[in-house]
Amino acid sequence: MLSWFQIVRLGFVQMALGAIVVLTTSTLNRVMVVELSLPAILPGLLVGLHYGIQLTRPHWGFYSDAGGHRTRWIIGGMIALGTGAFSAALALLVFPHSFAFGLTISVIAYTFIGLGVGAAGTSMLALLATTTHPDRRAAAATITWLMMIFGIAMTAGIVGQLIDPYTPALLLKIVASVCVIAVATSALAVLGIERKLVAVRETDPTPFMEGLKEVWAERKARNFTIFVFLSMTAYFMQELILEPYAGLVFGYTPGQSTSLSGAQNGGVFLGMLTVGIMATGLKIGALRNWVMVGCLGSAAALSLIAGLGPVGPSAPLLPAVVILGFFNGMFAVAAIGSMMALAGDGVERREGTRMGLWGAAQAIAAGFGGLLGAACVDVLRVRLPDSQAFGTVFLVEAAIFLAATAMAAKIMDRKIPTSTLVPGE
Repeated sequence: MLSWFQIVRLGFVQMALGAIVVLTTSTLNRVMVVELSLPAILPGLLVGLHYGIQLTRPHWGFYSDAGGHRTRWIIGGMIALGTGAFSAALALLVFPHSFAFGLTISVIAYTFIGLGVGAAGTSMLALLATTTHPDRRAAAATITWLMMIFGIAMTAGIVGQLIDPYTPALLLKIVASVCVIAVATSALAVLGIERKLVAVRETDPTPFMEGLKEVWAERKARNFTIFVFLSMTAYFMQELILEPYAGLVFGYTPGQSTSLSGAQNGGVFLGMLTVGIMATGLKIGALRNWVMVGCLGSAAALSLIAGLGPVGPSAPLLPAVVILGFFNGMFAVAAIGSMMALAGDGVERREGTRMGLWGAAQAIAAGFGGLLGAACVDVLRVRLPDSQAFGTVFLVEAAIFLAATAMAAKIMDRKIPTSTLVPGE
């Protein structure tokens, strides 16, 4: 079983993964829409592509279940992710000279990003779920996700300070540096950690589709998959439009809008930490309640952000975004705790397949949500002022969070405290 030190080591993989991904979904997205004046639907489609590629997550999880040795999938995935992110930044230098060539590079780059996140992320979570003592799984989930959010917030904050005044060459240098550091950190963090652990198992001859059908037949796994899709659609609808909103409506520079993303993820970190302390440490509250509070609070924060648009540059956008991040973090860590608990609940030797299924549901929702948000903004901006166009999408997102609250109330048992959702306790 993993020691606490080894759990923290795996958290560095999550931290590195988040550090790269935040550049592709926030900084590069904002540059496309504001600096290059491209329609928001373009980065929406590209990010949607990388999430769509993550439909391969069940395959990665199944393959690591079947043969063990998840380390190779983690390191290989991080290399693919870093290569894709650097290529995506390189494409931004090409767009002003050739839209077709820039788009071609971007499509290839975001394909690599999707493959990298799928392979590294799914395999890391499966390794964590199968090698962590049951008594430590809830805490392990909280630790690794806090580290990921810290990596996202730290990277966004540092990049936000370094990228002003913006130049394409500076952007390329920053992205290259982040990718190299992240890949090296991941390799060092995971190297040798799998030796003598139960995750290294004999090959399972079960075909992939048969293994996936076994998991889908489990009622808990199936219901949770549907909940993940709905809630994550709401979670990711603002991902591709918040920074352009800050730039177009509030006059934020590239550095300021990147720092805004860092502040949002700082709020996510605080929300996760709050639930980690209250639920895992002090054992206060049920998982269902934390999920519902997080969803309701996120809906309220999105309504506030929408209402600030007509005020313009003088409006306190930063505090509102931090509040959104805080409630997003509450919801996310409660859902993650449930995911970790359910990973080992059902047919044996299918932990990676379950994590892959839920990861695929999240990826579909993220791609769909991000693309939907960006497309709606483009359509609404034709007839409405920018503040109203973005505000309308934020209100739609809030409504979806309310629907996710209702589903959580229906499928989650109010009698089970968060701490007892961990198998074996």
